Amino acid sequence: MSPNDAFRIVVLPGDGIGHEVMAPCLTLLDAAARRIGGFSLSFDQHDAGAFVYRDTGVALPSQAMTAARRGDAILLGAMGWPEIRYPDGTEIAPQLDLRFELGLYAGVRPVRTLPNLPQVLADPRARSLDFVIIRESTEGLFASRGKGIVEADREARDTMVITRKVCEPLFDFAFGLARRRKARGGRGVVTCVDKANVFASLAFFRKIFDERAARHTDLLAEHAYVDATALYMVRRPWELDVLVTENMFGDILSDLGAGLAGGLGFAPSADIGDQHAVFQPCHGTAPDIAGQGKANPTAMVLSGAMMLEWLGERHSRPEAIRAGELIRSAVDRAFAAGLKPVESGGADGTHAIGAAVLAAIQEIDPQGL
Repeated sequence: MSPNDAFRIVVLPGDGIGHEVMAPCLTLLDAAARRIGGFSLSFDQHDAGAFVYRDTGVALPSQAMTAARRGDAILLGAMGWPEIRYPDGTEIAPQLDLRFELGLYAGVRPVRTLPNLPQVLADPRARSLDFVIIRESTEGLFASRGKGIVEADREARDTMVITRKVCEPLFDFAFGLARRRKARGGRGVVTCVDKANVFASLAFFRKIFDERAARHTDLLAEHAYVDATALYMVRRPWELDVLVTENMFGDILSDLGAGLAGGLGFAPSADIGDQHAVFQPCHGTAPDIAGQGKANPTAMVLSGAMMLEWLGERHSRPEAIRAGELIRSAVDRAFAAGLKPVESGGADGTHAIGAAVLAAIQEIDPQGL
């Protein structure tokens, strides 16, 4: 894009609270861009998800998919609904279709605690967690999605797939992220999380990790089995830096990480490939609170901040990176001032949280970022 162009953001609010958390996110993204200056955002919204499938038989319309391919980034709310399913009983999940169609192999799941929230772990070191789980997002056990076999109602099989083609860029991405974190004071450690002592596919996963680690000697490479990692995440999460793991393992561990940070409403994410990226909160559509104004938009907002930083890095636009930093700083300031979402036992709903972060964006001096 040229310096005068707007970044084209394809917006897929989805279902349930997806629409509710998307609205304040777009407002805050625009406010941050204006506050920093030097770039702008153009939002292109499309319908997709469970209710679109119910009404049309297609969960991700071709028009939305075409827009996603052409956009600079994709911002997704939440998709799916318990009562709306495919004929085989699985849930409607266009977000998975996007990962496979666009080759979004690196699922980035930050775990970062915010100020002034109830502490999940008693140890005072758990008040300031900051580590990242990188979940391979296109193969692993999820390669069997839609391909599982059930034989005569007697047994069922799903197959795990690990390929060098995906693992090599995945591990290089993990080391690159650890290097950027190290430059900002991080530990510079990448841990390969697997079950290489049992499965040949995951021994292969580890073998490729070690090969790529040899190319990044300025960083420390470690190994851990997934069951031990679950223990470490509860017993000493403040020692973690960057964890890279198989798809299903990452799916499970990232929810554990969200629990450590206070809940899914505080858990942003990105699915990144060589050419495209989707940014979305880790939470679902929350049918139990949809339409009540109680949804916590923090994860959606922080996903938007990740999007700005990715756009800035990809297009060498430091102003976009600073806008992402501004949003993250504004979220921290709003929570430090006493913001408490309904999710955390407080009274602050979607509108109140969005308004508090917007006020903080206007208060922060961008030059101090």
